[in-house]
Amino acid sequence: MATGLAGAEAVAAALRLRSRLALVTGGGSGIGRAVCQRFAKEGAAVAVVDIDEGAATETLRTLHRDHQQHSVFVADVTSSESVRSLVSQIQSQFSRPPCVAVNCAGITMDSLLLKMQEEAFDRVLQVNLKGTFLVTQAVATALIASGAKKGSIINLASIVGKVGNLGQANYTASKAGVVALTKTSAKELARYGIRCNTILPGFIDTPMAAKVPQKVLDTVLRLVPMGRLGDPSEVADVCVFLASDDSSYVTGASLEVTGGLFM
Repeated sequence: MATGLAGAEAVAAALRLRSRLALVTGGGSGIGRAVCQRFAKEGAAVAVVDIDEGAATETLRTLHRDHQQHSVFVADVTSSESVRSLVSQIQSQFSRPPCVAVNCAGITMDSLLLKMQEEAFDRVLQVNLKGTFLVTQAVATALIASGAKKGSIINLASIVGKVGNLGQANYTASKAGVVALTKTSAKELARYGIRCNTILPGFIDTPMAAKVPQKVLDTVLRLVPMGRLGDPSEVADVCVFLASDDSSYVTGASLEVTGGLFM
């Protein structure tokens, strides 16, 4: 009996996100889905957020359940009204604001610089950069108002936001902006106990990567020392670290998950 109790306590201790509420945008697919799955296994209650309700619901069906509750929320991250409503709905359903937020929502609309339409440039920045700003602002505001003394905001950028990439002037600009936004947020929110960090994935095996022509992927893989695409779960593992107390003295950081690409 004592051995069984000790085992149960060990399992509970191993759940690094136990009793935490996490909001994950872009939770309907790719890295966002992997983050939701990993967080649920670590004991978090997960608010799966996506503009595609069907995709978010599919993610919900895959989540580990013990005693924690998970739920789907539909939101347009480019709309301040939608984002404020999202945080309000989450707070109403769970009786607390999310103490962890992961901004995974993102799109690509690729074209060479000389051919890129203004609408494509604007739309990518609206989703990738403005959306990250709005969610960060809304979650931080709710946490501060609640009197919570700690929180973790994790923003997904990209290694190409650091080095540039052919045909992605809009995407690379948006992801470079996410890094700068996160560093400023980290400086401003540290006094409230809210940490803000960025993850810079390389080429990860997601639906977004599936749109890349195979010839381009083959060229990229020759530049990756580890010789393969990353798995979404490998990005999710880093998100768990940044969401947990294991990274309690880490803020304003940019962690590369690239297999060594562009190091």
